[in-house]
Parts: sequence; structure tokens; C-alpha cells
Amino acid sequence: MQINDEQKKLVTDWVKEGCSLSEIQRRLADQLKLTMTYMDVRFLVIELGLDIKEQKKPAAPVDLKAAPAAAQPPAPEDDEMAGFEPEPEPGVGGNVKVDVDRVVRAGAVVSGTVVFSDGVRAAWSLDQTGRLALATSDRKEYRPTQADAQAFQQAVVRELRKHGYG
Repeated sequence: MQINDEQKKLVTDWVKEGCSLSEIQRRLADQLKLTMTYMDVRFLVIELGLDIKEQKKPAAPVDLKAAPAAAQPPAPEDDEMAGFEPEPEPGVGGNVKVDVDRVVRAGAVVSGTVVFSDGVRAAWSLDQTGRLALATSDRKEYRPTQADAQAFQQAVVRELRKHGYG
């Protein structure tokens, strides 16, 4: 699209006023009835040897002395696991200790370690599909007791909630 010298002068004035490319595009359409794409306007400004000055928006003043707002836990209806409160049942695997890793193992969303009531230590991980994996280094065929498995799952949920998951 060709524009004449008078129109080029108007565009130059608009750039000097501090107009953005989208503002120039709008003015071309409104005032001159010229429909140009954003990219065409950009090329026109470059062709005219003009520089668009980015206007910095004033930042809102920050009160560093104000106390940060306390994080509110999600409402129960927003919680994906509403209704599932993993509290250990009396007499069910009470000595299971679960920790969450600070650095997540490769291929996992979250990972950690667990020590079962019989003293066996294992690594656990949760992948992106929600599968929970358990691996021991010294006892390849180890299977925790039913009570320990249940306590482990409940402890993982509790620990993940403490760390902001769910």
C-alpha cells in the first residue's frame, strides 16, 4: 500500500507524540480510512526511519514495611481431593516416615524417601500421570505390609499438601 507525503508527515508527527504502533494503526484507519496490518505499520515506521519510544508505565509504589498477606488454603470445594483426609488410622502403620526431596529426581513431578515401620528405607516418586513408584536399593523384592502401604500413601498426601501440592 502506498501512502503520500502528507500521510507520511502525519505518521511522523504521531510517532513524535509518542504513539504506539497499534495507536498509529488505529489513527490511520479512523482518520485516513487506510486499513493496514500491524506489520505494515511497523514496516512503514522503519521505512520512514522513525523509532517508536516505548512508554514505561509507572510502577505502583511498594510498601516494604507492610506485612505480606498470609496465604489462604484453598476452599474445600476447590480442592481436588476434597473429602479425602489422610489421617492415619489407629494401629495402622504408625511408624512410616516420609520426606519430600528438595531436588526432584529425573522423570518425576515430585519425589522423596520413606522409612517403613520395619526399618526398610526406600525412594518414592510421583510421575506426571499420577503413578506412585517405590524403589529400594538393597532389597529389590521388598513389599511393605498392607498397613505400612496405606500409612505411606496417607503420609505422602500429607507431606505434599505441606509443600503446596494440592
